[in-house]
Amino acid sequence: MHDPDQAAPPPASTAERRAQDALREAVRSGYAEIATNESCCGGGSCCGPTTLSPEQVALAVGYAQNDLSQLPPGANLGLSCGNPTALASLREGEVVLDLGSGAGFDCFVAGPRVGARGRVIGVDMTPEMLARARRNLGSYARRSGLANVEFRLGEIEHLPVADAAIDVVMSNCVLNLSPDKPQVWREIARVLKPTGRVAVSDIVLLRPLPEAVRDDVEALIGCIAGAVLIEESRAMATAAGLVEFRAELEPGYVDAMTNAEDPLYRRILAALPPGTRLGDHVSSAKITARKR
Repeated sequence: MHDPDQAAPPPASTAERRAQDALREAVRSGYAEIATNESCCGGGSCCGPTTLSPEQVALAVGYAQNDLSQLPPGANLGLSCGNPTALASLREGEVVLDLGSGAGFDCFVAGPRVGARGRVIGVDMTPEMLARARRNLGSYARRSGLANVEFRLGEIEHLPVADAAIDVVMSNCVLNLSPDKPQVWREIARVLKPTGRVAVSDIVLLRPLPEAVRDDVEALIGCIAGAVLIEESRAMATAAGLVEFRAELEPGYVDAMTNAEDPLYRRILAALPPGTRLGDHVSSAKITARKR
């Protein structure tokens, strides 16, 4: 249940709701295109197009080759900015929730770690992504001998999950996409069991971005424009009732993963203050927290 001592946030205005819905629909549309593009492999990382293949992206952000070799075909779309399954130190029998699960990549990595007594739930708001993930369930079961992964349609601001049902909430390069991040953190706190933990890989800001970048819808879908300062994330998590918030920055990630010839990257770079790089403003981060 919600904490009765926690003040309810003020309701959003009609204009704010409409703006949030428009941003959410833009993200949904962008990721639907990724999900249905069978030639997307090698086409882009979370932070814009890259020349690396999805497997190379995954290896670069910390996944083991053994994890990748067990994945169903097409589960890895090259959209990772870290490895939350390793960050979570998953244990046998745990119930795991993956926010923005996409084609099921992290769910299929997490499944064998929690084993037959455990359970992994992926939530995604894009029907095309959900369909792609569900198509992979049969291959996952044959490869792993497990039937412990499921996928649900839903927005991360309104999770289709019961209160206090989850041991670990994880997410990979998704929280930055939400137009209502405080609500996401409140939902994370709601679904976690007491002492449950958070393991998130995400894109954060080291310094504010110019308005031209913040207003660029393509940069939002590319996981840049929606990022916030790490102290803002800390404040949101704390306000939601989480404790022990920690963030480990990996500032070299963005420069290493982006393609200097990509039009989006060139447009963002042109909008930055002279003499600065994208990596001066944006970083990947490993974020952990816990529910009391």
